[in-house]
Amino acid sequence: MITIADLPVVNASLNGTSALLLTCGFVFIRRRLIRWHRACMIAALTTSTLFLVSYLTYHFHVGNVHFRHFGWIRPLYFSILISHTILAVAIVPLALITLSRALREKFDKHKQIAHWTLPIWLYVSVTGVTIYWMLYRM
Repeated sequence: MITIADLPVVNASLNGTSALLLTCGFVFIRRRLIRWHRACMIAALTTSTLFLVSYLTYHFHVGNVHFRHFGWIRPLYFSILISHTILAVAIVPLALITLSRALREKFDKHKQIAHWTLPIWLYVSVTGVTIYWMLYRM
């Protein structure tokens, strides 16, 4: 059974999975494999949604987790954390608009916003894993 203490590794795994699915989805659309692209992007959205639920559950129970290290790593950590947090908030409406345009088959508009959504979403997913590693594994 998963406990609250297990959620940080679950969260990192969900973020890593999301990054992998986003990358695969990008490769598939470049190869014009639309069904596979769609499946990966819906799975990435599902994975990211599960992450958000797990993340909020963890922090509801635990509160803030403080970064314990000092020196040059501290400003690096906070730079990553701040950019991650701001872009994580921005990615929610971006991903929903991108998905909405695809589902309504407005592919020109979908493609325009996806050029912004994909790199931001990838950054948020990868830095989520980075933050986990810096907080819990360093």
